[in-house]
Amino acid sequence: MVKAVQVELEELIEQRNWGRLRERLGDWEVPEIAEVLHTLDKRQRVLLFRSLPRGLSAEVFSYFEPEDQDILMRELTDAETRHILANLDPDDRTALLEELPAEVTTRLYGLLDTEDLKEARWLLGYPEESVGRLMTPDYVAVSPRWSIQRALEHIRAQGKDSETINRIFITDPSGKLLDDVMLRRLILADPDQGVSQVMDHSFVSLSAFDDREKAVEAMRRYDIVAVPVVDSEGVLIGIVTFDDVWDVAEEEVTEDIHKAAAMEPLEMSYHRASVWDLYTRRIGWLVILVVLSVVSSVVISAFEDKLAAVITLAAFIPILLGAAGNTGSQSATLTIRALVTGDLLPSQWAGSVVKELGVGILLGLSLGVLGGCLGFVMAGARSVGLRIGLVVGMSMSAVILFANIVGVVLPFVLNKARLDPAVASSPLITTIADALGLLVYFSIASAVLQL
Repeated sequence: MVKAVQVELEELIEQRNWGRLRERLGDWEVPEIAEVLHTLDKRQRVLLFRSLPRGLSAEVFSYFEPEDQDILMRELTDAETRHILANLDPDDRTALLEELPAEVTTRLYGLLDTEDLKEARWLLGYPEESVGRLMTPDYVAVSPRWSIQRALEHIRAQGKDSETINRIFITDPSGKLLDDVMLRRLILADPDQGVSQVMDHSFVSLSAFDDREKAVEAMRRYDIVAVPVVDSEGVLIGIVTFDDVWDVAEEEVTEDIHKAAAMEPLEMSYHRASVWDLYTRRIGWLVILVVLSVVSSVVISAFEDKLAAVITLAAFIPILLGAAGNTGSQSATLTIRALVTGDLLPSQWAGSVVKELGVGILLGLSLGVLGGCLGFVMAGARSVGLRIGLVVGMSMSAVILFANIVGVVLPFVLNKARLDPAVASSPLITTIADALGLLVYFSIASAVLQL
């Protein structure tokens, strides 16, 4: 269906049938228009974008990827660009200005009117990845001294310029935040009541200097769609809304997934990344993991004569290392996710280690019995089989226990060192577990088999 629509739009563009284009797009949702624009080539995209009604173009523009926004703005005239900037929400405008190259941003500054320029510089003055960069100063606030009737009249007059009116903020004459209430509460209240009578003096707020992940956590924990942002004096200076926080949450999850795969996070969409971009993000960690793997080779070399004496031992190396790596990855994944979501605090490391110690013992015993049986069966001869089974069973139990402990401890160590726990990725845990597993395996084999 999308392909058919694209063909129709391309024909209308080639025919310069702008009237029909406007009619065709009139009933579409903004995200759908942005998606279709993305499928067109550069020339067609610019032509179709210019055909959009003036009130719609800025909304569609806000749904573009930063790279597409940059390309489009280079093709538009100053007048067209000025219109887009003036109609973008303040938070979307801030996101645009911080993503574009410096020379483009400088040009855009010159196209903003005095008030918008002042507002843009104010928002960009906050640290990167802070709540201040996400917030918008467009909100509706009412006085506690007003009646419900007066408050609703004010909301009707000012609400069209607000990012959201689901939550109404109550401030004193100096602008200090006193409360926030659901619009529904005001609508259902007696019009002659005072605003102060519907207040419960219970609200959640953020500082503009807080990390943006705190906004994600606040909305998730308190199930709200807008969070007020206050300065050091408690004065309301803006709000952060769900749509902006959703983008942040998506970026953070993507970043963690990339780190869990042992690569530097992409700062662009995958389809925009070049071969060189992908290479540079991956080669660093791969080199580090290869260097760490040298430890495993050194361990094997150190026990080379013992391995040659009982060649059957080599058959169980992949089984042991695979089980250890998988166990460590499970433990690390559970710990990292708990730390990220706030389900687990860094100060609770001791309890986590004790818990995973118990889990590791149970897993080690279970897989140790399985490994011992496999060793006995695969070794063949009864006398040798018993000893090989004992070696494999003991080794399996030990490496599972150690790998499980490494998986839970490493994220806490990285967090203490102010590094992202996601760095404790599966490849890193597996590499560490390999070296540890080989050392344990050959040490137990040497003792039991008297090699």
